[in-house]
Amino acid sequence: MNRLLLTLALLPLLAAPGARAADVPPRNLHLVGDHWTAWDPPVPPPDAQVHVIEPGDTLWDLAARFSGDPYLWPQLWERNQYILDAHWIYPGDPLVVGVEVVPVDTLAELVDVVEEPVEPLANGEDDAGGGDGIRSAAEAASGPQPLGTESDIYCTGYVGELEREFPHTIVGSEYEALTPFIEIAGRAGAGDRGLRFGGTTVKYGLMSGDVVYLDGGRGAGLAPGEVFTVVSPEDTVRHPVRDEVVGRFYRYRGRVRVLSVQQDTAIAEIVHTCDPIFVGSLLEPFEPEPVPLGRRTAMRPVNLPAPEEALTDAAVILRAEDDIFTLAEDSLVYIDRGADAAVVPGDVYTIYRLNKPGLPPIVLGELAVLSVHDRSSVARIVRSRYTVYVGDRLEEKQ
Repeated sequence: MNRLLLTLALLPLLAAPGARAADVPPRNLHLVGDHWTAWDPPVPPPDAQVHVIEPGDTLWDLAARFSGDPYLWPQLWERNQYILDAHWIYPGDPLVVGVEVVPVDTLAELVDVVEEPVEPLANGEDDAGGGDGIRSAAEAASGPQPLGTESDIYCTGYVGELEREFPHTIVGSEYEALTPFIEIAGRAGAGDRGLRFGGTTVKYGLMSGDVVYLDGGRGAGLAPGEVFTVVSPEDTVRHPVRDEVVGRFYRYRGRVRVLSVQQDTAIAEIVHTCDPIFVGSLLEPFEPEPVPLGRRTAMRPVNLPAPEEALTDAAVILRAEDDIFTLAEDSLVYIDRGADAAVVPGDVYTIYRLNKPGLPPIVLGELAVLSVHDRSSVARIVRSRYTVYVGDRLEEKQ
């Protein structure tokens, strides 16, 4: 029998600072041919390009090797839907990494698009969209691509109300159990010794695999298998334009899964960590979110910016991830629009900076929305001509 080899598909979780590998491996391993796997791989199509997974492979690395861009790993996963958990792939399983590609020039003949971008509209003909939606033949032929990564969604956070209620809290861990120590008891010099128990904590920063205790159980409606996001309230957030407190930043630290419940408590395991988790951390129900896809289109022409008056009450970049000051492509930011303003994942905004009085705004780049909350959204800067800052204005790209 071959030795079991497991490969942790790190995906782009490792591409973000502080991100770590996710959930524990599946336990339903079985023998398929000459190797062990948790999945049921089908026979690949006869015309497919197939790679047999090797020890050390990850979807992230394989996407870089076969597609030229590691951020295209979701497309690789989509071609191999027998893999039910993208965090785990197994040596010996077949992976379809390529299909027959239609050249762009050939595809351009089949669709009604122009070979070059359309000329920008003349002044006065566009007061809202500018060059939004202009596509070259290459852009039209290319498929939608991921706008971010899983860690951009699950290891960031959101700007919410200053004070809010959370349904549950982590109230303890296995590392806080009473530990024995020897103590000299009795009168001084008597030499009496006794075994005593204390509550010394031997580990504070908790990680994946650690067992914790929750402040709710059967009586609070908890059930085994429920998953919660671990949340840490942090600093207050001031609006960079209006200079007023608009809420508090709540950071995601990971996830826990309930293992068993008692009447008033529950035992849970940390199954994903972005940052160390501590006793006292707050919990909210985990909601899976797919990474939104988008098709790359031409940016707003720099010679046709939106008028300054259109940006007076526009959305703004509210906060940057990790309080980074200077921002560029791939930087994560939070904008001051959310579900309350009908924002949805995949929305794209043109980034502007107001110019000196009498001069038009400057087109800086674009950002794409990845995750939407009540009053804010997480976004990634996908294009930048110049350095971007907190407080720069945004106009939705139609």
